[in-house]
Amino acid sequence: MGAIVLDNATVESNTIIAAGSVVTKGTIVESGWIYAGIPAKKLKKLGEELLRGEIERIVNSYAMYASWYKNTEKAK
Repeated sequence: MGAIVLDNATVESNTIIAAGSVVTKGTIVESGWIYAGIPAKKLKKLGEELLRGEIERIVNSYAMYASWYKNTEKAK
């Protein structure tokens, strides 16, 4: 499940949008925040250390899950 970002929304760098969230038209998702909900709203400010740690964790998890998908596709 992913997030939905509607037209004319702005998503700045270093943000996290929670799965299942909907970023509505004209919303500006500010850098350094976690957004969640329908409609997506600011949930939590990410400090520098937390931001770096969360993004690294997400990137590492994504790479792991993507490799699982590639292995599943090869098996077909």
